[in-house]
Amino acid sequence: MPAWLFLYIFWVLVFQKRAFAFSRTATVEFCYLLFIAANYYFNSLLLIPRFLYPKRYFLFGLLFIAGVVITALLRVPLAMYLNEHYFMPGEDQPGFQKIFMNSLLNIFIWVVGIVAAKLVIDRFRFQRYVDEITMQKNKAELDFLNAQLNPHFLFNSINSIYGHIDKKNTGARNMLLTFSEMLRYQLYECNTDMVDVDKEMKYISNYVSLQQSRKEDSLMVKLQVADNVGGFSIAPLLFIAFIENAFKYVGNSCDKDNSVSITFGKKENMLWFSCVNTIGAGVNNSITHSGIGIANTKKRLALLYPGTHELCIREDEELYVVQLTLQLNP
Repeated sequence: MPAWLFLYIFWVLVFQKRAFAFSRTATVEFCYLLFIAANYYFNSLLLIPRFLYPKRYFLFGLLFIAGVVITALLRVPLAMYLNEHYFMPGEDQPGFQKIFMNSLLNIFIWVVGIVAAKLVIDRFRFQRYVDEITMQKNKAELDFLNAQLNPHFLFNSINSIYGHIDKKNTGARNMLLTFSEMLRYQLYECNTDMVDVDKEMKYISNYVSLQQSRKEDSLMVKLQVADNVGGFSIAPLLFIAFIENAFKYVGNSCDKDNSVSITFGKKENMLWFSCVNTIGAGVNNSITHSGIGIANTKKRLALLYPGTHELCIREDEELYVVQLTLQLNP
């Protein structure tokens, strides 16, 4: 709105003529502003995203010209009415063709200029967004490389710790083996863009198992993976941030039924994920929405599944619910 107001004032000041009253110039330019703004939003909201960006150039050009012509035609009766009753009463009136050609030329020039400016601004914004994502990707790769420093030493250390745990303490030994398997998956299996969904489900199952062993016995944990969730590939580690969030903020009071429920299902080429947890007393609602892991996951979803995913996060006083739907690649 401020941009349109600035443009309107600019037109009034630039195109004001001594022979015309200021009110006439203001009215004429306001009428032009209405039709030019209508064209701009027609292009911005419909033509550019649906025809220009998908490279349907012929249809874009055809509809662009049609929009300019239609708004020029709509301006003609309005201009003729204003001329006859307010600006030029009793004088020779300009004909339909003259008003139409003037309207067409003015609307076309300004719409082209404004739309072109929008495309340039959008291009700069997109490039800045890409640069930011590239920097984050490079940082993530560096962090990942740092995390992989001498992984054999890490696994050897885990094996050494495993050997020193009393054999009677099967719980601790099993937890360490589960952790080792999860670490191996993160270090060696997640280096590719896509992983087998069965491996991802196994990783999540191991994580849930570890978390369940650290929580109170009163916590009810439910992990359901439908039988048809298998035989396809997905981007790695898309769900773990939401599951970590659930275990982090789930309630731990013994006098309250606290639970974490995780579900995976598949229907046709759509994979859907649901994670529901009760909320502990005193948890600040804004904390659950601002985690770095969730923010990064949202950015990854936008890059890896543009227009083919739907993420819904909602929260009330007792429950925190995450629902994610992915359209799988054929």
